[in-house]
Order: sequence, then C-alpha cells, then structure tokens
Amino acid sequence: MQIKRVWDNQWLTNRGELVLELEEKLKQYLQVSNIILTNNGTVPLQIALKLLGDKGEIITTPFSYVATSAAIVWENCMPVFVDIHPEYLTIDETKIEQAITSRTTAILATHVFGNPCHVETIEAIAKKYNLKVIYDAAHAFGVSYNGNSIFDFGDISTCSFHATKLFHTGEGGAMFAKSKDIQHRLFYSHNFGHNGPLEFYGLGINGKMSELHAAMGLAVLPCMDEIIKDRKRVVDFYNNNLDFSKIKALKIRENTKWNYSYYPVIFKNEKQLVKVQEKLNENKIFPRRYFYPSLNTIEYSKGQSMPISESIASRILCLPLYFNLTNVDLEKITELINISLP
Repeated sequence: MQIKRVWDNQWLTNRGELVLELEEKLKQYLQVSNIILTNNGTVPLQIALKLLGDKGEIITTPFSYVATSAAIVWENCMPVFVDIHPEYLTIDETKIEQAITSRTTAILATHVFGNPCHVETIEAIAKKYNLKVIYDAAHAFGVSYNGNSIFDFGDISTCSFHATKLFHTGEGGAMFAKSKDIQHRLFYSHNFGHNGPLEFYGLGINGKMSELHAAMGLAVLPCMDEIIKDRKRVVDFYNNNLDFSKIKALKIRENTKWNYSYYPVIFKNEKQLVKVQEKLNENKIFPRRYFYPSLNTIEYSKGQSMPISESIASRILCLPLYFNLTNVDLEKITELINISLP
C-alpha cells in the first residue's frame, strides 16, 4: 500500500509526502519536537561533526560501531578515546575531563545497545569547558531516560534506521537538535545547502531519505509496540535461563525505559566466547561479536590503550534477538550456551 502511494504520487525523493508523514508520525511516537530523516545513520554523524567538530579533537568511546570513529576521522577531526564503564559499557564519564585539551571541540558518545550514557555529567563537563555534545544514538530508538526521549540530550543526537535496527526503513537514519539554529543548519546541510531552488544557505551534501525508504518506515512503525513487547519476552527468557554464574549481562542504567534492542553477554575470556560461538554455529545459530574490535586498535585511529574496552570487546557476544523468536529456539540457544560453559 505504501509503495503504491509512491508510484501514484510519481514522487520518488526530495522530501515527498511519505517522508513528511513519517517525520510527523515519528515525532509523535518518540515524543520529540523535531526530526530530520536521512538516507542512513552515518551521514548525520558526519554532518554533526562538520558543523560542531571544527577539525578539533573529539572525545569519544572506543566501544561502538566503526562508523562512530570513522566519521570523526572522515571529517578531519582527531578521535581522543576515553575508556568505558565495565558494566554499562558507555563512555566512562569520570575519565572525560582528564582527556580535554585546548584542541578539544566536542564529545561524541554512544548510547551502547540503547543503554544511555551518563548524560548529566557529560552535559556538566561540556558546559564547564564550552564543548559541544553529539550522541550516537543508533541503537536507542524509543529509549527514554528520566522520562525524556534519549534524543533530547546533547546538542545533536543521531539515529540509524538500517535494516538491522529495531525500527528501520531499509536504509535510513535521523538527526535531532534542541537548538533551532542547529536544527536549521542540520536541515540545509542534508539538502545540498539549499534555500529554495536557486539560493543557498551554505555548504551541504545529499543526505535526504527517499520516498521508498519512508514507505518502509510507515509500514514498520505501526508494529513497533508489538515488536518491542515480543523482544522483551525474548530478553526475559534469556534473563531467566542463562547461567549467570559464568557470564555477565549488560547493566541498564537506572531510570531508563529500555528498548530491548540487543542482548549482549560477556564471557570470562575470549577462549570461552569462541567455544560457545563455535557450538552455536555448529547448530546453525549465528550470534554476532559486537562491538569488535575495540576502535582504538583500528589502523587509522590506534595508539591509545583502552584496557577495559579492549577486554570487553574480546569477550562480548550478542545473542539472537528478534520478533517471533520461538521458545523452542530459545531453549536450544540457552541450553547450548550453558552446557558449553566450563
């Protein structure tokens, strides 16, 4: 039905009817005042860094998807890594200040697996040192913290709507800003800088979402409450049936309404992880080593030692988690893991 609307409208891209409708419906669903839809989840990071990074040092986390640090380097900024909290897995806010120099322009932190950063402390540090804050909230669709949408925090927040994400548009993403000025700059930056068809506000690229991707989003959005409810069932099953005397689960930050986006488990060592992964693979079950490796070890950004992130990255495995994952399959997954643990 949604795709038929695209053909009937004869309007495939350039912010057509479906993109505008999806933006409005997402504002209502997420309880946010603004949203700009984009063609993927990386472009918003690049735009945010182009606008706020000023080619300076960007304090960031080594435990995230590679897009986080790659965007920093791509925009001619310098990633300065700060190690992570061993339980929440987000950037350790107590270590940020010691990493600040005269060249620091911004903090780019990730809400890991939808688990919020300690946003209050990060905001206080940013205010103290006159820094900008960008949140990579790729995994955080629908998350709220202290009763507020996670996208309300920071100068800019970004999200991914990739097909692997909780809510998706096939390929896509979004960006959010509290400031009307930053929101305006984000908007024209994702549309070649246009101010109407013949004039330009400033520099821009093509970051617009197409009508075809918006159609996918409009088809998925009405199902979100049911999807999240069923994913909670899967998470509850893992919580009740895995042997946590030998593995650890992610600790969700207090006062968080989580979205059940991922189910990572942390093993005692990498050898244990590999043994379990091989056993699952033998039974046609394919968990993901996510995030691996620690980003500070990648060639173009390596040099800083991040012992907690490096250790966690070598020992963490995300288990299957999706709508309608059956209890029979869950029983098989948990049994295989438990019997493989020494």
